[in-house]
Amino acid sequence: MSETIMSTLEENRSFNPPQGHKGHISSLDEYFSIHEQFKSDFDGTWRTLAHEHLSWSEPFTRVLDRSKAPFFRWFDGGKLNLSENCLDRHVEAGLGDRTAIIWEAEAGEVRRISYQELLDDVCKAANVIKEIGVEAGDRVIIYMPMIPEAAIAMLACARIGAIHSVVFGAFSPQALHDRIQDAEAKLVITADGGGRRGGIHAMKPGVDEALSGTCLSVQHVLVVRHAGNAIEWNAGRDIDWHQALKFQPAVCPPLAVDSEHPLFILYTSGSTGKPKGILHSTAGYLLWASLTMRWSFDFRPESDLFWCTADIGWITGHTYSVYGPLANGGTTVMYEGVPTYPDPGRLWKICADHGVTIFYTAPTAIRALKKAGDEWPNKHDLSSLRVLGTVGEPINPEAWMWYHDVIGKTRCPIVDTWWQTETGGHMIAPLPFATPTKPGSATLALPGIDVEVVDEHGKPVSEGGGMLVIRQPWPAMLRGIWGDDQRYIDTYWKKFDGRYYFAGDGARKDKDGYIWFMGRVDDVLNVSGHRLGTMEIESALASHPAVAEAAVVGRPDELKGEAICAFVVLKCKPGDKLIAELRVHVAREIGPIAKPDDIRFANSLPKTRSGKIMRRLLRDIAAGRDITSDISTLEDQSVVLQLQQPGKA
Repeated sequence: MSETIMSTLEENRSFNPPQGHKGHISSLDEYFSIHEQFKSDFDGTWRTLAHEHLSWSEPFTRVLDRSKAPFFRWFDGGKLNLSENCLDRHVEAGLGDRTAIIWEAEAGEVRRISYQELLDDVCKAANVIKEIGVEAGDRVIIYMPMIPEAAIAMLACARIGAIHSVVFGAFSPQALHDRIQDAEAKLVITADGGGRRGGIHAMKPGVDEALSGTCLSVQHVLVVRHAGNAIEWNAGRDIDWHQALKFQPAVCPPLAVDSEHPLFILYTSGSTGKPKGILHSTAGYLLWASLTMRWSFDFRPESDLFWCTADIGWITGHTYSVYGPLANGGTTVMYEGVPTYPDPGRLWKICADHGVTIFYTAPTAIRALKKAGDEWPNKHDLSSLRVLGTVGEPINPEAWMWYHDVIGKTRCPIVDTWWQTETGGHMIAPLPFATPTKPGSATLALPGIDVEVVDEHGKPVSEGGGMLVIRQPWPAMLRGIWGDDQRYIDTYWKKFDGRYYFAGDGARKDKDGYIWFMGRVDDVLNVSGHRLGTMEIESALASHPAVAEAAVVGRPDELKGEAICAFVVLKCKPGDKLIAELRVHVAREIGPIAKPDDIRFANSLPKTRSGKIMRRLLRDIAAGRDITSDISTLEDQSVVLQLQQPGKA
């Protein structure tokens, strides 16, 4: 448990929602009334919402099939197309001229794309992808910077029933290779490069390296020429995006797919080393993306300008940069660049320049911008903002208060959201104009979501700490792990014998029923809002020829939430440059986000006589805490003193 999260458990401040505004859910009474509707008629309430918020090609005949739990099926018999729901129906309703995407480059270029223009480009891209030979059910890897073509590629795949898998653009060629292999992708869509800190982050060379080995399933690479950097060209494999789209018609009939048709695979780190391919279906995911946009943010598509700063390589970018805003016919902002370039005022300048009304970012970014000083946001007119959101990790009260006072000028409700790649959308969050908030708490579950804090035996905890579980299925829940049904059962359902979905998080419930998150209870780290498996980092370290063994844990970090601490046993004597070399090696294997912050060398790792690594002890050492663990079972107690000496990265 991090020191930052510990401080939230002692937080007593409370803030009432702003007065004078009627939200989509405008009071706690209305919130509890909707909850009661779900309790009294669970299927019927979901049925009504699915009819109200989605356009169906064929109506569904059953809301929820529990017969093969935990492999639940939602809206059986129904057919629809996600691309049509996000584009065609808005154009047909006369909203073709409304701006769908505002994109800003790090260098300052701005593009505004209307719904009609977006529909045209999606149809052209879909025609290209079909012409290449991709069919419904085939997998497509998207490895791109934050540019409109990334969203177009996602929507184009959905239009023809192809399953997309977006890989974060900063991941290494090896990480990309592993995901291509696991998904058995037929096509990769990428760009030459993207803008980053005033320079160019090359991407096409990483794809070439990833495909140089055993990725035999990939037949073509579709390349967006965006950054202008020099790239090698494989004439038999590579296709120029812009040239290919130029000759395609702007018409591509959307394929009506089954409600349970897979929409995307998104890989997230797991505690067993191999990344998990989280599988999401079409109808349930889209319904929840649409609903949570309205409920959590009070999104008004006719007047709001929504900016989620997350990269599309993460679930937050999927749901709240692309699908959620577009399903509602609203305007979403995309920014290709870092929050602090060319100065720490960049995000606030974008908000002011475009008139952003709803701003959604990670506590890591908030802490970094708070540290830069109040003068940066104070240079810009942020009066357009009306709702502020946080995502990815618990936010500490100090950062929450700065966000509330300095950015929101005390008038903007703060929506602190808890959810996961696996949940598809928000699960616990305050309703901005209904729920009183407490700095550091995600407050209460959204309507239709049955969460509970339970003890080790699955018994609800009325007040106090335990493990967070979800007791009822929900439409946007993951449908499994790609190619590994047993891992899905073992990871999420085995803990409580299939009764509950186990989120893997520790949580505390206070006297008002509010939820406070206490961190992961498994071996997955939350670094700057990004989940990284300790086994994945350990495997990367162990692949270095100098490393005999490694163990990785998290420690509290004021900026990142959790920092990565690696304990390493070497095959040789440590040299002066080895720490830096190991950090670079991990970045090459996984990506820069996975670089260990601390590396400590020892002759061995602290193991019990049965051979189990005492990770609780390592976490105490990494955090600089007094050791309270019983070390009497250690095979070699002298290793503890050695591991307490930090290396310098």
